[in-house]
Amino acid sequence: MESISPERRGELINSTRHYLKLELRDSYQIDHDLLTTWRHAPSTVLAGPALAWQNRVAGDLSAGRTWLRLRVVSEPLSEYHRFAYEFAGPGVDAGEQMRYLPRRLASAIPLPGNDCFVLDDHTAMFNVLDGDNNRVDIQLTTDPDIVKFCRDTFGAAWALATPYNEYHV
Repeated sequence: MESISPERRGELINSTRHYLKLELRDSYQIDHDLLTTWRHAPSTVLAGPALAWQNRVAGDLSAGRTWLRLRVVSEPLSEYHRFAYEFAGPGVDAGEQMRYLPRRLASAIPLPGNDCFVLDDHTAMFNVLDGDNNRVDIQLTTDPDIVKFCRDTFGAAWALATPYNEYHV
């Protein structure tokens, strides 16, 4: 595994045509400020950032890119995932495919130890978080066995997961 910078991570994500993302945590510190604001004004705080995300997804899809995101979640949902569900709506409306897999259904699926991206079926990238949900490392690999494990894991979890519009918060 190679450690890479956040800038390199962004370059890789922006240059990929096919993107799978597996999210395994019940909260993420990176969204703390937006979550805090959402607590006080849930319907208004998301308008700007959600519109920007919707435009990004729409632009990427019109350029032929595909986005699939899978969230493995504890139920009932954490406050963070209730917020994230609301925030995800505009991206889904623009064409991002998202599913939710209740953690209770994931017990028999071998999942990676960290959130995982599969980029164009030949690269895997992992966000490594500390105990407070802050990202401390970004790992990159092109090892075919690791990429296959991540792709296969994603596929198995995706098959059990509920599409965003059918998942009840």
